[in-house]
Amino acid sequence: MSDAHEVLRTRYTPYGSRPHRPERGSQSLMNATVRRNLNIGDRALPQKPPVSKKTWFRITIPYGRKYERSWLMNAIRETCSVPFNPVEFHCVNNRAVFFVEDTSVANALKQTSRKISAPDGHKVAILINTCNPPTTIQHELKPEDIEQLKQCMSKRYDSSHQALDMKNIHADPDLIARNIDIVLNRRNCMVAMLQIVGDNIPELLSLNLSNNKLYRLDDLAGLHRKAPNLKILNLSCNQLKTEHELDKLKGLKLDELWLDNNPLCDGFRDRSQLTNLPSFFLPQDGNDLPPPISFDLQTPTTLPQFKLVSNCPFPSRYYAIYDSGDRQGLLDAYHEAACCSLNIPFSVNHPQRTALAEYFKNSRNVKRQKDPSLRFRLLKHTKLNVVAFLSELPKTQHDVNSFVVDVCAQTVSKEKGLARSDRTTVTVDSRFRDVVRAFSRIFIAVPVGHSGLSIVNDQIFIRKATITEIRKAFVMPAPTPSSSPVPGPTLTPEQQEMLQNFSLQSGMNLEWSQKCLLDNDWNYAKAAHAYTQLKVSVPPLR
Repeated sequence: MSDAHEVLRTRYTPYGSRPHRPERGSQSLMNATVRRNLNIGDRALPQKPPVSKKTWFRITIPYGRKYERSWLMNAIRETCSVPFNPVEFHCVNNRAVFFVEDTSVANALKQTSRKISAPDGHKVAILINTCNPPTTIQHELKPEDIEQLKQCMSKRYDSSHQALDMKNIHADPDLIARNIDIVLNRRNCMVAMLQIVGDNIPELLSLNLSNNKLYRLDDLAGLHRKAPNLKILNLSCNQLKTEHELDKLKGLKLDELWLDNNPLCDGFRDRSQLTNLPSFFLPQDGNDLPPPISFDLQTPTTLPQFKLVSNCPFPSRYYAIYDSGDRQGLLDAYHEAACCSLNIPFSVNHPQRTALAEYFKNSRNVKRQKDPSLRFRLLKHTKLNVVAFLSELPKTQHDVNSFVVDVCAQTVSKEKGLARSDRTTVTVDSRFRDVVRAFSRIFIAVPVGHSGLSIVNDQIFIRKATITEIRKAFVMPAPTPSSSPVPGPTLTPEQQEMLQNFSLQSGMNLEWSQKCLLDNDWNYAKAAHAYTQLKVSVPPLR
């Protein structure tokens, strides 16, 4: 039994604790540990390399391309607490990119992120990343290299035609023999070349930059200052991909621009489209532009002045019936084949929960309603359906004093009086009471009888009113002061004769003469003495 109990005690239990086992090689492990501990003091700890305070950072501004460079950099400088000098400012796709060297500058730029409001209302984001030094710093030209470049350019300059040929400059044998690497798609090389042009040949008329692997033209933005008389620019056989790069050359007054064998040319099916680039209106690749489109009649530059329409009682009569509670009276206002539609803004979030909820189900906003059959049902046809639809809309009270009415009359007729069509468009903008809402309504009507109108098309647009519109809603206008003259006192025949004599002798008009006599109690001698004293300030007779 004791053996059986012993077997039970040693039975394997998968979820129990494991029995203690002596570890093999524990002595050797202990010795190794001791030796390792003993060597800690003898071995020197690895030292981390010193961290340089001068580190290069890549500054990225998403969507920075759409802003003017001068505005963007001035806005960042005004907001940033640390002055900085951007290096290699350029654009990559829609992003603006430049480099800074100091850590403190990078931290200050990071603090300015989303603190600058752009002209379009968006906040300007600034992203910071560490990077290698930019190519301008890595491949900085030495003074002797710049001098050699100057000599090379002098050999390529044609003084008789004032033309500089910088084609394939990176393969120039003189520069290669002296191990000088001039690549014009690097900013430092392009800046050096432009500086030499500005200092030595500012009268340059033609510049050939073909076969230089140029993929962006940011560094050519200052070319119009270095060579203000430049007329011909050859950018053939480069890597320009979009016509947006040409926007950087807007300061130039070019007569010819060559763009052969650039990727941007692949996006145009024929060369006639290339000559219509919006950036320039000049011959490109030697092709003359088509003649400009002109008109025989000169378009007037002045718009007609607005006039107050006081003889259009249609809106007030219409809305008097519309707000009465019984809109069946509007049947006479609509044509037999009239149509009507209602729209609310597409941008309203959860319109079922807003003040426009009662109008949402009838909204025919084509941005929201994609089903053609539903669009057709929401367009009400015939005057019976239109008035029935209007009767189902919530009751309203319109602010007639805030109506802005625009009336446009159109007459279309054919020769010899065979056909004639008159049409009047009435646009009403105002507010109505319920929860205060704003609306715009366009009536297209045709004349009926001598002075009546019949609506053939009714377009209703309803939106939420702004705070200013709510504040001004249903405010009674101030009474207009009367401009009629105040009747003066009735004069006796003797006073009228005295007034005429006094006006002739004094040279004053009748109004001032009467005032002078009234102030002196119609005493002729006293009034004449007062006139003599105040003669300088009295206006002459008109």
